Amino acid sequence: MSDSYDAIVIGAGVIGSAVAFELARSGKSVCVVDKAAGPGQGSTSSSSAVIRFNYSTLDAVALAWESFHCWLDWQAHLEAASNEGLVSVHNIGVAMMDVPVVSLERTSELFDKAGIDHRILDAEGLLEVVPTIDTGRYWPPKKIDDPAFWEDATETISAMYTPQGGYVSDPQQAAVNLADAAKAKGVDFRFKTEISAIIKQNGRISGVQDAAGTFISAPIVVNVAGPWSGKVNEMAGAGSDFTISTRPMRQEVHHVSAPKSLKNPPIIGDLDTGVYIRPEIGDSLIIGGTEPECDPFQWVEDPDQANMSRTQELFDAQVTRAARRLPDLLVPGSASGVVGIYDVASDWTPIYDMTDVPGFFVAIGSSGNQFKNAPTAGQLMAHLINAVESGVDHDENPVHFECTRTGLTINIGTFSRKRAINEASSGTVMG
Repeated sequence: MSDSYDAIVIGAGVIGSAVAFELARSGKSVCVVDKAAGPGQGSTSSSSAVIRFNYSTLDAVALAWESFHCWLDWQAHLEAASNEGLVSVHNIGVAMMDVPVVSLERTSELFDKAGIDHRILDAEGLLEVVPTIDTGRYWPPKKIDDPAFWEDATETISAMYTPQGGYVSDPQQAAVNLADAAKAKGVDFRFKTEISAIIKQNGRISGVQDAAGTFISAPIVVNVAGPWSGKVNEMAGAGSDFTISTRPMRQEVHHVSAPKSLKNPPIIGDLDTGVYIRPEIGDSLIIGGTEPECDPFQWVEDPDQANMSRTQELFDAQVTRAARRLPDLLVPGSASGVVGIYDVASDWTPIYDMTDVPGFFVAIGSSGNQFKNAPTAGQLMAHLINAVESGVDHDENPVHFECTRTGLTINIGTFSRKRAINEASSGTVMG
């Protein structure tokens, strides 16, 4: 194997594999290094793989809408010879509950600009979409041992409904699909390989050294290391000019049997009770949290030392909150689900950017709400890297990406490391 490439991508999750695929498609020789044994075995494997379009900026909405069209045409996007082993999209729609921290009026304006079909549902309309749903408003979310949690609602809730959206059938397999497509373009994947140093020459990236002492040469390194991205930035000497920070966060996603009365539901984003609910194959549900203020964030200092065992306490809290919205849902006595470590940006908006270290780029702070955007995130990162390496000053004149499927334009500067905090963000995984 050659030890000299045009670019090195650190991280083989769904976004890292997408970046590698797009860099190779643009003509670069690429090496991907990952400490795991295969693609998508980090944060990607614990993703709920939800596809929704509700974000707080037009560029983020456009990124999700363009990516949705890539997922729908997955075989063509990957240039795959057949659809064997490829993931599929369960296009079941999305209902997002109305809450104070997310303006439905603002979201509707963004959807109109992007051309996304949507409508606002009152309680009666919500019952038409999910006949067994409780249409009460319970804001703000509360701990389940708070007596107020069990109080009856005094008013009803509305929701924004998009008939399109849903989830990808298998998040880890999606990363495998992208890695296979990248390999078909000549990308070299090196698994069970941990980076020990990022090497610079005259201030510019010249490659990386792995834990075994092997030097891999490349003038470009892309940090897509998920929860380990902060450590990788430190190795590169990057981060001093970042106005947006990232930090690892422990998350749990739980798995329960769906009530028999729940027929063909959409994705339910319910910040009003503090959860999201996603149907799963086999008449079951996946339930995750939306970072309600009543629950402390589980920050992690070292992702390698995090507790990866699910907890009964959080399982009970999240599933009971879901049962508040779906009264026929039974709360099992034992926990079932997965634990993951997110790489969270301070405003829950990812950083897709260059850095002040020439040749060092980042696609970080993406965990929790960017899985859906991987296809187009890979494209815009490759577009950004090629533009910057051609002499464009992205900090002064932000690079724009033209979406080929939707015709929308994405200002990549929206995802800058030096941006002002996105004040329109919900402050949660919803972005």
